[in-house]
Amino acid sequence: MRFGILGPLRVGGGESTVTAGRDRIVLATLLLRAGRLVPVDELVDAVWEDNPPATARAQLQTCVSRLRRRFTELGLPPETIITDPVGYGVRTAPGVLDAEVFGRTVEAARTAVAAGRLVNARAEFRAALALWRGPALGGIPSRSVRRRAQALDEQRLTALEECVDVELRLGQAAELIEELAESVDRHPLRERLRGQLMLALSSVGRQADALAVYREGRRFYADELGIEPGAGLQELHQRVLAGDLALAGREARPVAAVRSLPRAIGDFTGRQQTLARLAKEVEAGARIQLIDGMAGSGKTTLAVHLATALADEYPDAQLYIDLHGHSERNPLTPAAAVATLLRQLGVPDERVPGNQDDRLALWRTELAGRRALLVLDNAATADQVTPLLPNGSQCLILITSRRRLVGVDEGRPSSLPVLDTDEGVELLGRVVGMNRVAAEPDAAVEVVRRCGHLPLAIRLAGARLAHRPHWKIADLAERLSTRPDPLAEFEAGERSVGRAFALSYAQVSPVAQRAFRLLGLHPGVRFDHLVAAVLAELPLPETQDLLDELVDAHLLEETEPGRYRLHDLVREYARTLVAEPERAGERRAAIERLLDHHLQVAVAIARKRELSSSHSLIMVTAPIRADLGTIVAEQSREWLDENLASWTAVVRLAETEGFLRHCWQLARACWHAQFESGRLDELIETHSAGLRAAEELGDDRAVATILNYLASAHYRLGDFPESVRLMEKSLELFGRLGLRLEYRNNLGNLGTSYAANFQFQRARECYDSARALATRMRDMPGLSNELNNLTMTLLLWGRHDEALRIARLHLGIAREVGDLRRIGNALGHLGMTRHRMGDVVPAERLLRVALRVKREVGARFGEGEVLNEIGMMEREAGRPERAADLHRSALVAMTEAGDRVAQCASRNLLARAILDQGDVTSALDLHRRVLVDATGLGARHEQGRALEGIARCLLATDPTVARAHLTRALALFRQIESPDRHEVERLLAELG
Repeated sequence: MRFGILGPLRVGGGESTVTAGRDRIVLATLLLRAGRLVPVDELVDAVWEDNPPATARAQLQTCVSRLRRRFTELGLPPETIITDPVGYGVRTAPGVLDAEVFGRTVEAARTAVAAGRLVNARAEFRAALALWRGPALGGIPSRSVRRRAQALDEQRLTALEECVDVELRLGQAAELIEELAESVDRHPLRERLRGQLMLALSSVGRQADALAVYREGRRFYADELGIEPGAGLQELHQRVLAGDLALAGREARPVAAVRSLPRAIGDFTGRQQTLARLAKEVEAGARIQLIDGMAGSGKTTLAVHLATALADEYPDAQLYIDLHGHSERNPLTPAAAVATLLRQLGVPDERVPGNQDDRLALWRTELAGRRALLVLDNAATADQVTPLLPNGSQCLILITSRRRLVGVDEGRPSSLPVLDTDEGVELLGRVVGMNRVAAEPDAAVEVVRRCGHLPLAIRLAGARLAHRPHWKIADLAERLSTRPDPLAEFEAGERSVGRAFALSYAQVSPVAQRAFRLLGLHPGVRFDHLVAAVLAELPLPETQDLLDELVDAHLLEETEPGRYRLHDLVREYARTLVAEPERAGERRAAIERLLDHHLQVAVAIARKRELSSSHSLIMVTAPIRADLGTIVAEQSREWLDENLASWTAVVRLAETEGFLRHCWQLARACWHAQFESGRLDELIETHSAGLRAAEELGDDRAVATILNYLASAHYRLGDFPESVRLMEKSLELFGRLGLRLEYRNNLGNLGTSYAANFQFQRARECYDSARALATRMRDMPGLSNELNNLTMTLLLWGRHDEALRIARLHLGIAREVGDLRRIGNALGHLGMTRHRMGDVVPAERLLRVALRVKREVGARFGEGEVLNEIGMMEREAGRPERAADLHRSALVAMTEAGDRVAQCASRNLLARAILDQGDVTSALDLHRRVLVDATGLGARHEQGRALEGIARCLLATDPTVARAHLTRALALFRQIESPDRHEVERLLAELG
């Protein structure tokens, strides 16, 4: 580049090579309007401003002459400056002026962003920004030059902001913080830069610094402009306050590209006009495509092919999910579907909320700002898919269904017919070879007709020919016309998918046929070779050979190494075969083996993960395939990740087929995995089925057991009355049966539910009875549990002296048991008690030790509990900033634990710390949000705390409203016998 104005004036590759002041102003003015004539009057105004001399025009000509001579010295053609009666101009070729290169490169970057090519966009933006050497035309004082140069500076800042947006989406927050901080210091009034700095800080876990950036900006806007920050910055501030960005920050992970699309088949045939039309509609802005058609018509294949073709336009995420709208399985609920999609995006189980609305909100948040492509396959109704649709125009959604989905807003429908004859014959040729089809064109047409023109049927039938070169196509046509159809319900005139399935089935070995039939019994979407071995009753090596044979026959799909699935129509065919009356014994025995396998593995994993006191509650018989169960149990976490999603279907299969003992034990065995991963809706479904099975068996012990664990889901969801009701029924049954261990365990659980519902006296009675039983039975782990629960209840009750005594006793028992988790609980509660009693120094020491222990054992709820307590101590010591940081960390822990009431508690404490920092507005907003959530949960203690917090925020400005809120808080605290009532009474007394 020969001219540079993006910084000090540069000519011919060197800086300040034109030194005369007036010459510099003239050249700068011409370069600012390169390629256009600048009138003489404007040049005069630029050089002399308000006081031009009478000889201004003559002096201007002298300036131009000197510039031409200087250009010649620098190797530039003198005609670069052109003269016209109107004025002067500079002629520049492409790439000669840095401002022109900058503008062109920025446009290329914006084009790349629009196309979703974020990495390319970042490179273009950074190349454009690298052209800048300082403020445009720095050192030239002319008002006219400075006005136009400031417009260039503004373009640079806009490009920087757009570049930062891209880099934040690419997960480069940490690298941006220093640059953004410097930019905000130089340009404190630019809200977009300030918001980007807040986002970057939050993304690396520095929420406190993000809030400080907001407070600094708010003060600056108020002092300089007398206004509040804009709505966008205020909303971002609220998201940081509420912890919405704390979770994302904890991950600190880049927005990695997600590739979850199935493999697109290489011999895709036909539908070319449909593909072209759909692609054109997408390009025109139709972001929701509805593809419907009959079973087997190739809807999924078309959608995946279209998605693959458009994948480069949606680089951030390419997602796929089968909604099971038309299968033996119940259609996925929106809650279940969005949970699966969140996991595809890399969201860990502990961050997936239990509540459907919260899940959907997290889903939309995760997709915000991403260019994502989503395939919703096999939808049942519009109501099923509508909640899953992301906001904004950056996502493309392809929905397939066997039904026309009326009611999907913005949806562009496409009804997919079967292939026409030419397309069907072409597909057959691609599978078996075009030469064979050319040799027997009439027979090929007959095969396509007998397959009903369905792509799936043509492909499966053609696979037989491809592997039998000695067959003629006419032989295949004859077979299709003479074999009976096993899937009569899928007939359409003479068209039948079943004919193709039957032919494929007939071509595999008898042993593979048996395995195929039995694989149709598996209720999940995918299974592994171990499940196949269980169903087939064969050793693993022989099973693997059979699976390979079935894959080769296109009766089975290998979705990834070692993982298999049956297409829904193929599964239907397999189930039709195994349902034949003569195979009733084979079918029932296989289902029993399948259920037994899942039960044995889940029990083995649960025994490793649950506390020892719960082991006796899992009762199973000897395994049928102990060899396979041992292999899977060693995988533990991996097996749970793969199979949790289908566990509900397994339990439902046991109930439907009358394996009632398996049904309730399957539910119980997977309780811990479902509870700890936050799959509470699934836990309720499985345990409700287990309860029905136990009641039908008349097994009171099983009923009592399932009631106990079903109650846990309602407890975690904050439905304490329902939890108490279920626990009371369970306790009555255990007592009547004389099962002392189970009765003692249930007593403690019931006490915990009573305490959470602030029925302290009842909770105390449960704990005392449970302690007495544990002592008589010499059950030290059980005694530790009850002492732990009693300590926490006494703290909530405000009975600190007794809580201290019980906590010390608990610590001794926990050490005797030798369980690190119990020791951490005892230390934490002992520290909390000492804090409440005013013994700050020993309290902090105990809490710090407890925090290390809880982190070591992975107890997220306990970690959040201790963090909140330490945060309260920091606030009381006059360090509200440190307190706020601790409460934000506690909020993350409680969210990952799935405890919604504890989340409200953490946010109330966070708001109190923010208030002590002097940010009344933010604290008030956060308390009000907590009040709404706590009221919805029926969490009276946190309702009261939120009301008290709102009142504290209003004491100085609106004492009347503050008094009303305190009065409501006091009524709640008195209802639940909370010691917090004393502080509210004091505040009311001060108000008078």
